[in-house]
Amino acid sequence: MEQTSQILNRVLPILLLILLGSWVRRNKFLSPGTIDDLRKLVVNLALPSVLFITFLQIELKLTYLVVFVIIFVLCLALLGLGFLLKTRYAPNNDYFPFLMTGFEYGMLGVSLFGGAYGLEKLGTIAVVALGHEIFIWFVFLAFLLTKRDGIQDSRQLFGTFLKSPVILAILLGIFFNLLGFQDLLYQAPISGGVMLVLQFLGNLVVPLILLIVGYSIQFDQQGVRSALPVVLTRLLVLVPLALGINFFLICGWLGLEPIFEAALFTLLVLPPPFIIPLYMRPELVEEKHYVNNVLALYTIFSIGIYIVYFIVYQGL
Repeated sequence: MEQTSQILNRVLPILLLILLGSWVRRNKFLSPGTIDDLRKLVVNLALPSVLFITFLQIELKLTYLVVFVIIFVLCLALLGLGFLLKTRYAPNNDYFPFLMTGFEYGMLGVSLFGGAYGLEKLGTIAVVALGHEIFIWFVFLAFLLTKRDGIQDSRQLFGTFLKSPVILAILLGIFFNLLGFQDLLYQAPISGGVMLVLQFLGNLVVPLILLIVGYSIQFDQQGVRSALPVVLTRLLVLVPLALGINFFLICGWLGLEPIFEAALFTLLVLPPPFIIPLYMRPELVEEKHYVNNVLALYTIFSIGIYIVYFIVYQGL
């Protein structure tokens, strides 16, 4: 009974915050412009803060390089699969391949995992997602920009990578971690105060993101019908793959702690990156509508699967 209560107390806040976000939209409590501003706050301040602290404090191991490579290669393989399936399932939709790869780690993975396991456990999913982040900023974004604007200068892509607050936070966190500055940053004058501010900002991540996700989930009946095949196809590939990688690689070969299994499963059931519509040409109204419906429907499926996994995983 006590274990059931603990599981419920972890899952219920996630659902309630998402429902609260939906209520906020339906009752016009906040405008779409305000939600966009909150999203900017999360992406540029709160999320980088929590990621900097996470990578500053995590114990870095050579074993994690294997996870990095596996996830990066997996993302590449899924992109290739997307291009192969496009000719059969969506010959007229140029953005279908982008919906088959990548995971919304920042705006959903962090909040789901942090909400269920606590922010102090974020280091595990941060390690698992590092290869994914490199893929997103160097490969995925390059293809998106090429699709929208034509061939891009590699220096421009590298500049975009370095300007990302999330990437900067990760790189700085790893840098100070390798230097062994963890205690110094917390105890030294001024830097100790800055670290406290970063902790305050990091605490905003879970509630704000889940509110934004709840606010953003909306689609029509026709959109659900067209989006469902993509969602089911991707999940039928990724859910068994996540369980298989956990069994043979994470638990078996690498012998990592069980929390890494939860982190990898969390990552692989997440929806495609929410940035896709942001890098589509404005005149592609129908295609953008299709992509948004896929993202919205996939988000609901992801949350449902994740909660079921968490309940089963915690109950074992």
